[in-house]
Amino acid sequence: MASTSLRTFIQVSCLVASLSMAVPENYEDEIEVNYLNEIPDVDDSEGETPTPSPEPCQNPVYTKWDKLFTMLENSQMKENMLLQYTDDIIKVELQNLRGEMLQFVAHYGGSCAAAVESSVRRAGAQTEMRVQNALERVREVSADQYTQHDAALQQLLAASANQASRLERLENGCLKWGGGGGLATHSKSLQTRHLMQEVTEMEDGEGLGKTTMTISSELEAIREHLTLHTRSSANGLPSGCDTGLLFPTRSSKAHVEVSLKIPFQTNAATICLWAKPTQVLYKTILFSYSTTGSAYELQLVLNRQSAFFTVDGESHLVEAPGAVQEGQWVHICGTWSSHQGLASLWVNGKEAASSPGVAEGHDLRNKGSILLGQEYGRHFKHLGVPDTFDAETAFAGRMTGVNMWDRVLDQNEISQQARLDASGCGMRGSVVAWGLSEMELKGGVKLIY
Repeated sequence: MASTSLRTFIQVSCLVASLSMAVPENYEDEIEVNYLNEIPDVDDSEGETPTPSPEPCQNPVYTKWDKLFTMLENSQMKENMLLQYTDDIIKVELQNLRGEMLQFVAHYGGSCAAAVESSVRRAGAQTEMRVQNALERVREVSADQYTQHDAALQQLLAASANQASRLERLENGCLKWGGGGGLATHSKSLQTRHLMQEVTEMEDGEGLGKTTMTISSELEAIREHLTLHTRSSANGLPSGCDTGLLFPTRSSKAHVEVSLKIPFQTNAATICLWAKPTQVLYKTILFSYSTTGSAYELQLVLNRQSAFFTVDGESHLVEAPGAVQEGQWVHICGTWSSHQGLASLWVNGKEAASSPGVAEGHDLRNKGSILLGQEYGRHFKHLGVPDTFDAETAFAGRMTGVNMWDRVLDQNEISQQARLDASGCGMRGSVVAWGLSEMELKGGVKLIY
């Protein structure tokens, strides 16, 4: 249909072009000229010769520009006709296509919708069945695992109860062995070694995977603590410390003065010590470094169950709550650096509190005095005031392993000092070295071994 219409359009275009080329543009002018020739003008004047008229059928002369413009006009007209005809064809074809689509939808729409609905239903039923099967398998696997875990936990509880009873017997034997002597001590020692051997054999024979390995490591740690307890039961000091200081009661005169014979760096410090307080009141002094310019340069202080580390006065401090219990040994370290003023408190080898901006940029004054168990406060000894202190701030209990460095110790160095084995008191400070620095005991303080 489209080819026939196009062929007809081309024929019409050729006919119009031939007609336009046959009819001249000055057709009306020629008619006017013929009319003038039929009715010529008569001049009334006499003696004048009339002007000759032009020939009636004379064709005008067209230049090449006139022909070119004519061709352009004809081409534009043909183009407009072709575009109009193309639009008409497209509209007709679209209408036909729309009609066919409507017929197709009316004829096949119902059957397609039914087929799609049935397919969706079948897919949903299959999916639901698969989900149910998967849930059943999960339930079965969970039940099996729960049964296995329950059995393993029952075995573990039985083994733990057996080990607890054996460890209790071991602890009782160790405690009794620590207070006896002579043949009885020897027999208790043999009994203790036998019990420890039984515990070791039990651990080797009743392994329950990773959980049993964890229990074995904990038992090993308990054995280590028991061994260290037997080592320290003679003098009541943490293992590895051969000597200590005993502050029998709170007194206005009981203190220990530490001599400083060498200068040290003033932009960083670390203080570590072991303490076993008998009673802790509002403010109990463990360590105090004072100078003529400041009586509170460095201090380790106890307050009930909290520990404080102050630098250049109580306005610059860091606190570790719940660090101290009366009647129990505790290892306390305080570190401070002038750079950024970072201060930290370490309790039993672990960082308990940390705070920046503590006396940032401050330099410690050199050539001061160190007191254990007391503080000078406003009464510095260089002013000639007698060594009389406030009994409320005095320390009562035991102390050992006191060391001081003019740098910040790292975590490994601090945790090494807090160990209960023989290397705990083996480290010595650069400013104060326990067992090497000269100490003067006053006010009834005693040195214990």
